[in-house]
This record gives sequence, C-alpha cells and structure tokens, in this order.
Amino acid sequence: MPSLIWMQTAGCSGDTMAILCAENPSLHDTLTNYNVDLLWHPSLSTATPRELEATIERICAGEQELTVLCVEGAIALGPDGTGMFDSMFGEAKMDIIKRLADRAQFVIAMGTCAAFGGVSAAGCNPTDSVGLQFRQSDPGGLLDPSWRSAGGLPVINVAGCPAHPSSMVRTLVAALLGAPVELDPLNRPAEFFSTTVHRGCTRNEYHEYNVEEKAFGGDGCLFINLGCQGPTTQAICNTELWNGESSKTRAGAPCIGCTAPNFPKPQNLLVTLKVGPIPLSLPLGVKRAKYMAYKGLARDAAPERLQPTAPQAKTAATATAEEVDNG
Repeated sequence: MPSLIWMQTAGCSGDTMAILCAENPSLHDTLTNYNVDLLWHPSLSTATPRELEATIERICAGEQELTVLCVEGAIALGPDGTGMFDSMFGEAKMDIIKRLADRAQFVIAMGTCAAFGGVSAAGCNPTDSVGLQFRQSDPGGLLDPSWRSAGGLPVINVAGCPAHPSSMVRTLVAALLGAPVELDPLNRPAEFFSTTVHRGCTRNEYHEYNVEEKAFGGDGCLFINLGCQGPTTQAICNTELWNGESSKTRAGAPCIGCTAPNFPKPQNLLVTLKVGPIPLSLPLGVKRAKYMAYKGLARDAAPERLQPTAPQAKTAATATAEEVDNG
C-alpha cells in the first residue's frame, strides 16, 4: 500500500485549499483509487500530534514505508541556522523534513514557497526561508543540489501560489504509480511548465495587435501597461482553467508570475516595468529589436473589432440618459 505524508511548514495553506478543488481526478478519488495510506495531512487527518510524532519516528527508523512526502510552505532556516522559527515537538521542522525526505521514494514541493522560498523568502527574508532544493533561482536550499530521493529523483517542484490543482494531483498520481516524471531545469514537471500562461488567454489577439489596456475593466491585453506576466510565465492556467471555469487574465486581472523562482518580484505587480515603450521582460524567446519593430506596426493593422469600444458606448448611453432627464 503506497503511503503519503503531507507536511506544512512556513506557508498559508493555499496549496491545500487548491488541491481540494482538483476534479480530474479529485484528491479524494486519488487517495481512494490508488489505495493510499494517508499518514498525515494537517487539515484532513484526525490523528493527534503525539500520534504524528510516533509516525514520523517509525518512518525515520525504517519501520514504516513512505512513498510520497509532500511539503507545503517554505523552509525557515533561521534564526542563525537553527530552524527554530518553525518547529514542532521541540525540533526544527527543517530537521524533520530532512529526515523524512531521506526515507521517501518521492519528495514533492507543493507550491512556490516549498519549491523556491516564495513569499516567505521575499524582500529582506528575516526568517532565512528557502525552498526544499532551491533558494529562489539558485540550486541548493534545505537540501543540496545533488540530493536525490530513495526513488532517485530530486525534489519535484510543483510551483504556483497556490499551485494549480491539476498540476498537483496529477504529479501526485505519477509518483504513486512510479511513472517517470520529466523535469525542466527548475525541477518542475515539464508537462505543466513547458507552455506560458499567455497560451489560451482570451486576450491574445489584442496583444498581437498591440491593443493594450491602460486601466482595468476592458478586454484588451494587460501586458504592456498593467503588469501581466502571462507571456513570460510557464503554467497551465489558461489551458486548464481553474475550477474548469476561469483564470486571472480571463477575469481581468494580470498574471503575477507565481510559478517563477523569483516570485514575488520586488516591484508593483500591477505596473509593467519598461525600457522606453517596451516591457523590460519580453515574451519568452522574443528578440527586443524585432519586438519593437513588430509592435510599432501592429496597432495600425488591428481590425476594427479589436478597437476599444466600451468607453464610447458608455458615453453614448450617458448622453441618452441625460437627454431624457432634460426633456
């Protein structure tokens, strides 16, 4: 019987909330269909802390097999390398995670905090938070870059803030089946991190013709002015919609690049940093000179159906109402 333990460190439970929304398959179906022994989950288990401590000791003593270790949240190394900013049973969680990781067949970082440090590692990082095997984009976090699980793999980084439910549950299924998992250079499952959020975005055509919004509320692209990182962020948010319904960009909000190792960036997430009129960060694989030349011509070639009409329609409607009020 495969076994699973889900440990939560310096995080917000967002990945737990997200994976509970998985539908194809659901977390419940995954655990049931693959006969998984859920040894512990902080939100789902009824075991007492004393029982959890005993389970951890059995695993570390080799008396209990551990197939998959999932970690949610960053690893706090502070203060002064003790890890005691985040502890349980009088022991630093970083030491508990290390011991469990050495016993697990697969170790999965659920979310950007566990993968790279995320929000906990942003800014001055007073808790000295890191990811399991990365410190933001640099190899080496809690575990050395050369570390491998009992199954021979590095930590599998299912990035996101929170991670996409489908990415999490399908990676979990692959681990339970012992199926090969192809990883990208950041040890993210390539199946979910090989295309950009821009793919499948309903605002793509607006972007191609340089019809860019300067304020929220319109149908145009949010990349040039409003901080959208969809063209530079690898994730499946617009090819597999959240809850089968929508995504940030479809709802009118910019992609904030939450699957990247340097998330969150030290800047206003709703403003695009530029060199002149062109964004500092360009769509993946695009050359700056060609992009500047292309964008200079695209707006003039835009079909009429893409031209902003909402403000004009609103003005006309307001004028008609005023005419009625004035008799």
